[in-house]
Amino acid sequence: MLKTNTRVCKGCGICVEFCPKKVLTLDEFAKIEVAKADDCVACGQCELRCPDYAIYVTADK
Repeated sequence: MLKTNTRVCKGCGICVEFCPKKVLTLDEFAKIEVAKADDCVACGQCELRCPDYAIYVTADK
């Protein structure tokens, strides 16, 4: 499961580009949004690449 913190997201889009399943998008305010949570494979690439620590993967579903 993905958790996001839009308060610290600067909207760089790095996580969106590195997501292999295209689960993430940027909303109209250029903040991270989980668009397709069911498609997430919990690879952790978004968490690893985020310079703002605005997204992280949790074990719970």
